Amino acid sequence: MKSNIKKQKRALIIGVSGQDGAYLAKLLLEKGYEVHGTSRDHEVSSFANLVKLGIRERVKVASMVTSDFRSVLTALQRAEADEIYNLAGQTSVGMSFEYPVETFDSILIGTMNLLECLRLLGYPVKFYNAGSSEVFGNTKKPAAENTPYHPRSPYAAAKAAAHYAVTNYREAYGLFACTGILFNHESPLRPARFVTQKIVSTAVRIAKGSKETLRLGRLDIRRDWGWAPEYVEVMWRMLQQKKPDDYVVATGEEHSLQDFVAETFRGLGLDWRKHVVSDPSLFRPSDIERSCGNANKALRQLGWRPRITFQEVIKRLYLTNS
Repeated sequence: MKSNIKKQKRALIIGVSGQDGAYLAKLLLEKGYEVHGTSRDHEVSSFANLVKLGIRERVKVASMVTSDFRSVLTALQRAEADEIYNLAGQTSVGMSFEYPVETFDSILIGTMNLLECLRLLGYPVKFYNAGSSEVFGNTKKPAAENTPYHPRSPYAAAKAAAHYAVTNYREAYGLFACTGILFNHESPLRPARFVTQKIVSTAVRIAKGSKETLRLGRLDIRRDWGWAPEYVEVMWRMLQQKKPDDYVVATGEEHSLQDFVAETFRGLGLDWRKHVVSDPSLFRPSDIERSCGNANKALRQLGWRPRITFQEVIKRLYLTNS
């Protein structure tokens, strides 16, 4: 006699301590998953983002160094997950110019180790890989899944290579492996080194009386900014499909960094021009002037569309920091 008890799904989030990892963990817990997560050393990691979201005690954590094959193999065997989300790796474009080899090691080698372990283990698991809009370089029009790649940083080059590796393992070995090509997505959990967090936190301090000046690089660069908690839902939806595929995740709107600055300071009752300077020493060796995505495929096949506007994203950021 067959049991009618539905097996609880188990998910493994590699890089659970980051912005996306924490929000994804929260989403999956709400959907009834048993959630496992990894960091480089779980015994010393504070998992601050999980604590902020009030879910730290509900996530089972373990250590994994993705660039070490044995570490990956051991963690995968112990987790025995139905779904694996690879969100690990060096995440800073600017830092990748200073540490290009380490960037490739954490992103490309880490992804290859995961794919090869899944091939060897032969588990019927669904695998999500975190891609990046940086792979497209400058976008003259909103980039879709078939837009050619033109990476302009070590980070982008590593993400492009990892994406091709995922596609290869999917086609060669039949793995259920997908890449989500996410454009910029923000939240209060963003690390301080990201420019958006730098803008918001500095503006809030100035509004409270600080006399500091906000120094930024180029203000004319244009980006497609979304809300991170909405974007992690697409990751989950991708792994609920019958066939694996890749998807662009974006709002389809672009705004300049100056627009982001102006909107932040305006919301705090300040004139940004009195507090902000563009510093040439902060320019990158090569930068993307325009970056915007076309997420029509995600709408058609996954039923997903962004709801939080550019202005609302910024408002949520400075209200959280105030």
